[in-house]
Amino acid sequence: MKPVKWGIISTANIGVAKVLPGMLKSKDIEIVAISSRRKKTAEEWAGKLGIPKAYGSYEEMLADPEIEAVYNPLPNHLHVPLTLAAAKAGKHVLCEKPIAITAKEAAQLRKIKNVFVAEAFMVRHATQWLAVRDLVKKKKIGDVRAIQVLFSYFNRDPKNVRNKADIGGGGLLDIGCYPITVSRFIFDGEPTRVTGTFDRDPKFGTDRIAGGLADFGQGRHLSFTVSTQLAPYQRVNIMGTKGRIEIEIPFNAPPDQPNRFFVQGMEMNEGTWTALPVSDQYQLQAEAFGRVIRKKQKPFWGVEDAIQNMKILDALFRSEKTGKWEKP
Repeated sequence: MKPVKWGIISTANIGVAKVLPGMLKSKDIEIVAISSRRKKTAEEWAGKLGIPKAYGSYEEMLADPEIEAVYNPLPNHLHVPLTLAAAKAGKHVLCEKPIAITAKEAAQLRKIKNVFVAEAFMVRHATQWLAVRDLVKKKKIGDVRAIQVLFSYFNRDPKNVRNKADIGGGGLLDIGCYPITVSRFIFDGEPTRVTGTFDRDPKFGTDRIAGGLADFGQGRHLSFTVSTQLAPYQRVNIMGTKGRIEIEIPFNAPPDQPNRFFVQGMEMNEGTWTALPVSDQYQLQAEAFGRVIRKKQKPFWGVEDAIQNMKILDALFRSEKTGKWEKP
């Protein structure tokens, strides 16, 4: 496949620390430019990562005719505006999650035509998640009835975008979107109602702990807790009528060591750990995106899927105010 030429909007940490190193491993990807509001910053990262061009503005980079696709890892409130700007410039867009702050804002992306836009949920391309979903489909653990997710980290830096409520900070938008996405991925369905409980930081106003239930019907549900101010941890348990699957590091899967999951039958704590070959989920995500651009793969989760995810997050926030179950 002819390599896809990419431009990177901003030097956000998620990009330069995780996504770009993964992309740079691929022969199907050529990162030709990186941009920042400060050209010096762009030049520094271009030098570190071996990227040929550095731009001192996002707009200048979007005008570069060599670039076919862009990766947008800006803070949440800039996801939609810059994705629209990139699409207007004729660029395909891989946008970091969540794709917007609300479903209404995300709906603006429906006006985009002739380019591919997708939300960067790398887990849906990760080898461990694909392997687990395959086991679920084959009824390895019987009928799946419950998915339990715990995902947390500790960050009280007032300058960090995750702690700024007015630009989409807080736990539910930052990491609570993952339990919603993976439960939809595994159940292959949508929740009919959701309810949530929140604890907000008195200084930041952001949700520092968010928990929720999502009812997928047919006796199936998701339960989750996410936090920006608890000990760092992440784990997913998928519970079936004939066993369970536990994913060891479900979201920040290491790119330099085997990813593992545990399959248990009906005997408590007796089962088998499976270690998959080393892979980089960010590389796999960008390669899949490129295959869509090159028309070697059908488009996968696009704008409508991203809007649906936002509708579920919106409903959880509504339940904080009403104290009731809410429909997405």
